[in-house]
Amino acid sequence: MKTFSDLIEEVQKHGLCQRCGGCVAFCTALNYGGLELDEEGNPRYKAEGKEKCIGGGLCYSICPETHELDEEVKNLVNWEAPMGRVLCSLVARTTNPAIKERATDGGVVTALLLNLFEKGHIDGAIVTKESGLFQRRPWLAHSKEEIIGSAGFHFDASHGLQLFSELYSTYSPSFVKVGYISSKRLDRVAFVGTPCQVNTIRRIQALGIEPANSITIIFGLFCTGNFIFGPEQQHQLEKIGNFRWDEVNKINVKEHLMIHLRNKEIRHISLDQLDFMKRHACHYCFDYSAEFADLSFGGLGSPEGWTTVITRSLQGQAVLNDALGGTIETYRHKYPPILATEILAKVMELSDRKKQSAKKNRMRDVRQPEIIQE
Repeated sequence: MKTFSDLIEEVQKHGLCQRCGGCVAFCTALNYGGLELDEEGNPRYKAEGKEKCIGGGLCYSICPETHELDEEVKNLVNWEAPMGRVLCSLVARTTNPAIKERATDGGVVTALLLNLFEKGHIDGAIVTKESGLFQRRPWLAHSKEEIIGSAGFHFDASHGLQLFSELYSTYSPSFVKVGYISSKRLDRVAFVGTPCQVNTIRRIQALGIEPANSITIIFGLFCTGNFIFGPEQQHQLEKIGNFRWDEVNKINVKEHLMIHLRNKEIRHISLDQLDFMKRHACHYCFDYSAEFADLSFGGLGSPEGWTTVITRSLQGQAVLNDALGGTIETYRHKYPPILATEILAKVMELSDRKKQSAKKNRMRDVRQPEIIQE
């Protein structure tokens, strides 16, 4: 039986760990307590943790990079080539002014969570919450106010330039909140996360182990990669985009990195220019569109202030349908069906591009050309 020591040798030492936090969260949730996250979000043994390890192999099995449960997960979600099951795609936004004001794109994720919560379908949601300038932390929201408070990302210059010296990542290890579900006695929780986090949730669900089965709906986010906004990266971005950070209102990622300035101008920076900011393991990730989620969301292709939505399961479709015409509205400008079709084509194109890039990088760096979804 392989253990966390094997994950260190096979995953971490090859630079493949996505820092999803699943191994730590479920080791803790099952009261083994042998693992923890270090200051940079990397999983490791706790002091004397290796001696506490019972060698059950759960951490190894649920890691997306071991590929032990690939077929089980695909069967669980009825995965289809080339980028997962797609029931429908559309362009939408929230009708809630409070969410719209905070939203990065169309606020659809937050609006759907709020609709589920207010109708009693969920007890809470694992999201991320702003904790400072360019900083987000995982959060188990279990009130209307907390769900709305998790929406979007805001650049707040009032915090002062000294906060730019702190390391910021676009990624938040939401799995650290999974273990809190049982302690708060919540048995109907929504999860919002990146493709690698969604992948890990599905693996633990395939094994039928709690508390993952308390996660009743999974919202996945489009992901070109997770970016680090450290001092060096910020300085280089200023030069590339010809702006100053004290001019910035918000940041968004679509086809490009979009720097929204306070004077309403937008600086577009090609994603190809951002490799210096991308976390190392993201160069080996195949999943752009959160292929194993119930619904997938992103800004790609949608007009400013709108969200691209892909439904992947009947449950996800039902959640969306329940909100349409209420807390969610669809894009009803000229030729909306054509727009949705064109956007889906863009998502598929970027998805394929990410798969091909990951395959090339693995062949070159990790010697794993055979590991790619068909």
